[in-house]
Amino acid sequence: MSALDTLRESLPAAARDDARAAAALMGMNSVFYRSRHMLGGDYESRPARLRMQRIVKPAGPTVDFELAVSAIKGCDVCLRAHEKTVTEAGLSPDAVLDALRIAAVLHGVACALEAGG
Repeated sequence: MSALDTLRESLPAAARDDARAAAALMGMNSVFYRSRHMLGGDYESRPARLRMQRIVKPAGPTVDFELAVSAIKGCDVCLRAHEKTVTEAGLSPDAVLDALRIAAVLHGVACALEAGG
């Protein structure tokens, strides 16, 4: 078993399920929203019409679901939208930065594990 597999297996089932759902949603959203943002003009005012029910009912903490994947995927529009959601729910700016630090470290570890085989 690889180190990445070991890391995956150490997560609770709900966290793994949230991670898969977040990856699927953000994979879809980052293509659509980033492309729409780059095109600009009238495209940005048109509705996405993408199905994202899972984002409102994650198995784990909403903060984990909201911020980390947006940061890793690098979509400024999504990241700002999710930051607004979590700060309106009471998360402090310091906590937002902590979540981004955790996302950065986890992404770095995942990249290193993937590179190492």
